[in-house]
Amino acid sequence: MAVAFFCSLPYHADIMKIIPHGAAQEVTGSCHEIQLNDGRRILLDCGLFQGHRKLSIEKNVQFPFDPKDITAMVLSHAHADHVGRVPLLYKRGYRGKVICTYATKDLADVMLQDSGYIQEKDEEYFCKHLPDDMLDCEGPLYTQQDAIDCMEIFKGQNYGEWFEVCDGVKAKFLDAGHIIGAAMVVLEIDESGSVHRVGFSGDLGRNMLPIIRDPAEMPPVETLICESTYGNRKHEDIQTAKHDLQRIIVETAERGGKVLIPAFSLERTQEIVYDLHVLWDAKEIPAIPIIIDSPLATRVTGVFMKHPECYDKKMYEQFLARAHNPFQFSLVRYTESVDESKALNGTPGPMVIMAGSGMCEAGRIRHHLRNNIEDSRNTIVAVGYMAQNTLGRRIIDDEVSEVKIFGDTYRKKAQTIYINAYSGHADMDDLDAFALKVKGLKKVILVHGEETQMESFAERLRQGSQAEIFMPERDEEIEV
Repeated sequence: MAVAFFCSLPYHADIMKIIPHGAAQEVTGSCHEIQLNDGRRILLDCGLFQGHRKLSIEKNVQFPFDPKDITAMVLSHAHADHVGRVPLLYKRGYRGKVICTYATKDLADVMLQDSGYIQEKDEEYFCKHLPDDMLDCEGPLYTQQDAIDCMEIFKGQNYGEWFEVCDGVKAKFLDAGHIIGAAMVVLEIDESGSVHRVGFSGDLGRNMLPIIRDPAEMPPVETLICESTYGNRKHEDIQTAKHDLQRIIVETAERGGKVLIPAFSLERTQEIVYDLHVLWDAKEIPAIPIIIDSPLATRVTGVFMKHPECYDKKMYEQFLARAHNPFQFSLVRYTESVDESKALNGTPGPMVIMAGSGMCEAGRIRHHLRNNIEDSRNTIVAVGYMAQNTLGRRIIDDEVSEVKIFGDTYRKKAQTIYINAYSGHADMDDLDAFALKVKGLKKVILVHGEETQMESFAERLRQGSQAEIFMPERDEEIEV
């Protein structure tokens, strides 16, 4: 479903510039270019656009630069909206390095192969069932083999150690506190003896999230590229998430229903399994099956177990110090085969089914929603951000009474609940505390946020900082 082309923007190598090519007044497609005045070009992330199918494909197939002209790439973490177009970048001729933490490298290997598989299957499905809805494109964006091939350019680095990005540019990864392996990036760029420091928040996390360490502080930088996903919203206390989950499971089980949890296979699934393990150990949830219906989640969980260097102290004390697997206990079953997944539709509740994807745009969760959304005994629990124009956003929108799944319309009879305390993104207070602590700031470039969230954050920054605040549109150039 994707044609292979790029639309190169004019390039003027006279002054350093930062250009957001994605996640500009929107939340997906993270990709930010640093153009140096000597002709070198560095990418920070290269993610998939998600949301409305036609618009997303139109954005995903086209780079506003020739990938062969990119010098190097630094990757913040392995979520699809940050890493998901790297195979396409490689397919179009990029052969520079993709530098990331070791955990991100291992996760990207898993996540990108899964993304290639989904795109192959989506192409196959539309060809067979919905040919009239096919876009005028040539095949999937990339394949599983493309994803495998591109891993040859990935290079792992430790947190807290300076590394060379290219001549005259060095960088360091700091804990972002968002998902395992996620990093903020500090770059020191030496141009003719003048050093400019640029900070990139990646996706900034929260304090006290289970499993991983809290976010670090950003050191002094002149320019900060900062996410703004929840620039005007506060989260509930993270400690309430587990209690809300416990209540939902108990109430749904009493009705004999199923709890459906669309969850990102990376981090959110592991966080919830962790909390369910704690609840079961305390005998605060009933003994009902908990099905993790995601082969991807199974593989990601295996990567989690390989990287204890990313864990926080509480994880060690509760589980690892006692040689317990935090992601496996008696109620939990991980499925692999399609037949196992299909069998769940004919299995009566109560049970918990967790499946990807988190925004309900792909994966097995769509099949479970199609089979269970019209049953009032069931509960659909959103535990993460739902971008505009996604199926997940429509499901949790109280003003929407019907949704389309695989082209058919379904009534929303199941209860829908959003637990925003599970969010892995900083809220407005976290963002303010993070950005206003950075010393030496001259420019703040807000990205990865919808316009309403971004504007509120920008206004607070203007009141508390002397820095110039930018809210760029896609492909807008900012001179630094």
